[in-house]
Amino acid sequence: MPTRRPLFLALCAFLPLTLPLTLPLTLQATDPAPRLGLIINEDNSHFFGTRDADDMTIEGLQAWVDQYADTEVSHLFLNPSAMKTSYASEVRGVIWELTEHQKKPIGKALRWPENAKLLHERGLDPYTIWINRSREKGISPWISMRMNDVHEASDTTNHMHSPYWIEHPEYWRIPGDEITNWVDRGLDYNQPALREYAMALVRELLERYYADGLELDWMRFGWHFKPGEESQGGETLTHFMREVRELVDEYSIRWGHPIQLGVRVPANPDAADGLGMPGAAWAREGLIDWLVPTPFWTTTDFDIPVQLWRARLGAAADHVVLAPGIEYNMRAWPKGQNVPNTLETIRGWAAMAWEQGADQLYLFNYMGSQTLPVSVADYRRLLEDGLGPTELARQPRRHPQTYRDTVPLGSDAGIVLPAALSVGLTLSLNLGTVLENDTNTFILGLDDTATVDVDLVVKINGVPCQRLADHPAPDMFPACVRALQFACPPQAVVSGHNTFVVAPLTDAPAVQII
Repeated sequence: MPTRRPLFLALCAFLPLTLPLTLPLTLQATDPAPRLGLIINEDNSHFFGTRDADDMTIEGLQAWVDQYADTEVSHLFLNPSAMKTSYASEVRGVIWELTEHQKKPIGKALRWPENAKLLHERGLDPYTIWINRSREKGISPWISMRMNDVHEASDTTNHMHSPYWIEHPEYWRIPGDEITNWVDRGLDYNQPALREYAMALVRELLERYYADGLELDWMRFGWHFKPGEESQGGETLTHFMREVRELVDEYSIRWGHPIQLGVRVPANPDAADGLGMPGAAWAREGLIDWLVPTPFWTTTDFDIPVQLWRARLGAAADHVVLAPGIEYNMRAWPKGQNVPNTLETIRGWAAMAWEQGADQLYLFNYMGSQTLPVSVADYRRLLEDGLGPTELARQPRRHPQTYRDTVPLGSDAGIVLPAALSVGLTLSLNLGTVLENDTNTFILGLDDTATVDVDLVVKINGVPCQRLADHPAPDMFPACVRALQFACPPQAVVSGHNTFVVAPLTDAPAVQII
């Protein structure tokens, strides 16, 4: 099957970008100078699962960091744990150890536990080595802790599951044998014993690793309470965050340098509040130093309301770093086909984030050549050229229509597509900062050839767009068989949000805009 490349419904643009940006806070006196850099999150399995045993050496570990040296990467967020840890923890299950009911992984899945164990047997802690090497290379190292990871939760014999999770099914969000989604078996943070269990790992990470910061990743996975108890759970997690803040401050004194505390929460502040992760309130109370509003894995959010977050933070916005996050995938709607981001869509997302007032950009699931949405060559371009204003001014970018993938049940997820061509649609796209010499093309992807010519009008901010020839390669957009193109009048395009209206002028065929 040929590989299909994005996009759903997009504004494709050559958009120069110039605007003032807020620099991130300096973490400590010995940190590299603040810059508009990229944050890369390295998950708990990637390195071990994509390297050979011969790479389980100091040199192999340092080489992983070295790929980011002298690039636009300013921070590495290192994740040593999900349900289990990839180092020899004293408070959690360890990835190379199995309970009597767990199946031993086979094939490629075996590389992760075997390589992690090999490093342990050689007396090498990868996270300590990575932290030290990062500092040598002028990169700020953090530790990131996944707060409720439930990968492969439908298979209770999977090797990734912790003994604690297996032994306490009564703590699952939805106890019982039936499961409709992995998050059904996330652990319920209203259980005091669970909070103590999580806090033990927080304490161990702070004790073990001399990092610049600790991130609590509440978006792996973003459901932490029984159905219907999510919004009230915010008070529970706020008490938990207060305890973590006290520990972070304590270990800042013990280590002799300030340790920052960050969180990953849902992209929209109302969704975050409704799911028990009130990041804005945590910032106002002084509990956090960094806030990453982000989608889950399902799709990238191309309209993260950073300005709204900043308003909700109030005076705390002056000292809390806002670093919106991008994901590997894009989908136009929840059941739509998922496709990976491209350099063009990554740039479109970055332009949106800067226009909204982001301090930094956070890349999740962009961990190296084996786990990337883009090619190896494009990854090097991304690392070396970055996503700053000057680079975005030179390059084409795309702004897809997607949706919000982590919101309380019954809340508005911003789902616009699919839409019947006969009815038309109205949508808003944030195009970043727009300059006078931009060339902008609006594309409608259809799920049918619509052999009868489609007579419709497309307007941007009330001004009609000019119909162009169809896109010559509609199959580069997911599931599309025809892609209509429209030139946007330059004088009608504005920085930030632009409203598009698609309206049929005559009876349109039974075709879906996808």
